[in-house]
Amino acid sequence: MIASEFKRRRRQLMRMMEPNSIAILPTAPVARRNRDVDYAYRPDSDFYYLTGFPEPEAVAILIPGRKQAEYILFCRERHPEREQWDGARAGQEGAVRIYGADDSFPIGDLNEILPRMLEQCARVYYAMGCNPELDKQISEWVSQIRTQSRAGVTGPLEFIALDHYLHDMRLYKSRSEIKAIRQAARISAQGHRRVMGACRPGLHEWRLEAEFVHECAMRGARHQAYPPIVGGGANACVLHYIDNRDELRDGELLLIDAGCEHDYYASDITRTIPISGTFSEPQRQLYELVLKAQEAAIAKVSPGSHWDAPHQAAVRVITRGLIELGLLKGSLASALKRESYKRFYMHRTGHWLGMDVHDVGDYKIDGAWRELEPGMVLTIEPGIYIPAGSKGVARKWWDIGIRIEDDVLVTKEGREVLTTDAPKGVREIESLMGGARRPGRG
Repeated sequence: MIASEFKRRRRQLMRMMEPNSIAILPTAPVARRNRDVDYAYRPDSDFYYLTGFPEPEAVAILIPGRKQAEYILFCRERHPEREQWDGARAGQEGAVRIYGADDSFPIGDLNEILPRMLEQCARVYYAMGCNPELDKQISEWVSQIRTQSRAGVTGPLEFIALDHYLHDMRLYKSRSEIKAIRQAARISAQGHRRVMGACRPGLHEWRLEAEFVHECAMRGARHQAYPPIVGGGANACVLHYIDNRDELRDGELLLIDAGCEHDYYASDITRTIPISGTFSEPQRQLYELVLKAQEAAIAKVSPGSHWDAPHQAAVRVITRGLIELGLLKGSLASALKRESYKRFYMHRTGHWLGMDVHDVGDYKIDGAWRELEPGMVLTIEPGIYIPAGSKGVARKWWDIGIRIEDDVLVTKEGREVLTTDAPKGVREIESLMGGARRPGRG
């Protein structure tokens, strides 16, 4: 993202804020993994969305209409000794010159300076509950300010949920955001192709996770948007399986749900493939049913269609298909009414996608499903899961877990599937996997 993109977002938010108000956005804290080792740092998505500032220990302040400075960034000071160990810091000069702040102060001065800013404002835009330490500090500062009422100091009279405004902004993707998501999707699709080419019985799930992560890293995406799910056989029936440690067995399916992050934007792709390279007849029947349901759901993605329409389309196709295969009993109408499909398809058909893999944005407005609009990005991911031992289910269906997931952009004309580079047709998958079995491969 370029600096003007972050500036545009700050301007947009400040135009929505009431007069005489202040917005406070802290970034994410550093998280300790174990002794002397931290997790790889990633800034808070809301904070980064407005600032583009990648360092920890920072708080952004927006005060629309303030003559001295509307955008103030509290961040770490330059520290040559620490920078020798941990890398360069922007400092106050860099916060202004590189990251577009109107003014910047050391983070250590927050306790002294921010209360004085709060004294001048009647409204505070802030997301309570995201940073307990800062929640407590702000509460204490406001309490102290209110004790000065006899001296004519009024201070904040109202707290407003900042995330309500910011998350609605984040729901509509700009051209640069779509470009980042599209690139993440392309890289991840190549990772899935690599997994298909490498998959064979006798490997362990972690080996294919490594193949995917390596392909993404080699294409410039060093971070995954979420821990990869690589489940063979029975593990494919566990929705959020992340152990990725078992051996792959001939005749079973492999479900891989994995997507990289590019320029802080996520992709999210799921493919299900036959470990041996060829679907068995029961596997093919269920796979083609899930694929048909996904195609029906994707067809419902268009401006004016409501959020639940793709899910209802997928549910209808899956329910009808399960009845035809003898996995559900009764008529289509009665099965839909009883929601008996939930025994084998227990999750929703998708979610918003953006800086977070399960991105922000309301799914309902005033109790009604939200209408889809151009610029929104969502996943479409129906599935069927039949664990071993399922009562009343023939053994041929046991341990079949299938999910097919793509990332879809709502456009003015309808939709664009961003993840088409990842094969999902039966013949396409079998052809790619069969090609990988040629002498000299894998």
